[in-house]
Amino acid sequence: MMGGMGGMGGMRGDGGVMDRGPGGGFGLRTFSSLRVAAYRVFWFSMMAQMGAMNVQLVVRSLLMYELTGSATWLGAVALANAIPTIALSLYGGVIADRLRKKYVLLVGQALFFVLALVTGVVIFLGEVTPWYLLGYGFMQGIVQAMIMPSRQGILRELVDRENLMNAISLNAGGMNINRLFAPVAAGLLVEVGWGVGVSAYALPYFFMAGLYLVATIVTLFLPKTGTVTIKGSGALADIGSGLQYIRSNPTLVLILLTTFVGVVFSMPYMFLLPVFTKDVWHVGAGAYGVLMSVSGIGALVGSLVIASLPNKRRGVLYIGSMFITGIGLTLLAFSVSYQMALFVIVLVGVGQAGRMSLSNTLVQYYTEEAYQGRVLSVYMLEFGLTSFSTFFVALLADVTGAPWAIGGCAIALTVLSVLAYVAVPRLRKLD
Repeated sequence: MMGGMGGMGGMRGDGGVMDRGPGGGFGLRTFSSLRVAAYRVFWFSMMAQMGAMNVQLVVRSLLMYELTGSATWLGAVALANAIPTIALSLYGGVIADRLRKKYVLLVGQALFFVLALVTGVVIFLGEVTPWYLLGYGFMQGIVQAMIMPSRQGILRELVDRENLMNAISLNAGGMNINRLFAPVAAGLLVEVGWGVGVSAYALPYFFMAGLYLVATIVTLFLPKTGTVTIKGSGALADIGSGLQYIRSNPTLVLILLTTFVGVVFSMPYMFLLPVFTKDVWHVGAGAYGVLMSVSGIGALVGSLVIASLPNKRRGVLYIGSMFITGIGLTLLAFSVSYQMALFVIVLVGVGQAGRMSLSNTLVQYYTEEAYQGRVLSVYMLEFGLTSFSTFFVALLADVTGAPWAIGGCAIALTVLSVLAYVAVPRLRKLD
């Protein structure tokens, strides 16, 4: 199935043979992909971009809740971001299969820089409104839809097949390092920002713009990645052939459906944490940042463990990661104190890291190279669709309270994980 992998997977951008990582051993295998020079460049670029996104995850939610005091508005931001992702993600997959992924990333990161810079100025001038934040989320969703299949797919062009899970896990590990430090930095930037109230949120957005600029500059040093020639009369025909390929591959259908279930029930909590910190545990922006960073500790541990494992029994590991996530989220939703939440959110981080790394790995591992961008666009489309679930969970939170809204999702995820292990042998037998 993956015969096309070897041509590009074992080469550097300059045409030389890649320096492959050692085959086993915790510590040696854990960081094997970082021995590849091109992957190191990508990893540092990713660190800057994800640092900005993690700052935004904290700041945008806090700012919206500061402006509105409504969980529904928090869900609306996620929904505004999701609409263009859903509408355009499949076109992003065609772009990833037609164009050099390096150039797609350069354009996208430059646009992120401009959006963050302009938003910082708007906040500084005191002109920000909830509707502006919705528009900002919508514009970001457009850019994300266009570049995310390329960002995920470029890994197969930088490392070989056997190192793919390692590279994806180290990618997730870098994101989780950002989760350790970026949320704390975001909270501190708000608290020491220029002015009081809403105007204090300008400084974090200028900081984000700087990180996006660094990401753009570092990406310039990536080698030219390959392109895949796809036949078709146009973008719609290419999308159609990609969807037909997925339909003809039962394993891919199963992985994508399981990913959809996992994301629907596990992701809404991230958007509703400001409700917990302010109204349930009665702590401020700095404490919210600490909570997000502590979750990054668990996620980093989970990512490094996955990076160290051999390419075996990944279906069982995937189901187990969803189960751990469900248990952790249940405990988090019904935590009676901020101190308890700090403890259990580590478990959530471990489960989420495994779930995300393994789903990404399995999707790429079982996809032929010629269809990679379009399959990944469907994979990313699911994350857009689940923003609708975030919106409805947010509506539910305003009626029942955030603990029962998130707790209900967590319990459902736990039960479905057990059912998947018992009733879907094809999934648990995946390597």
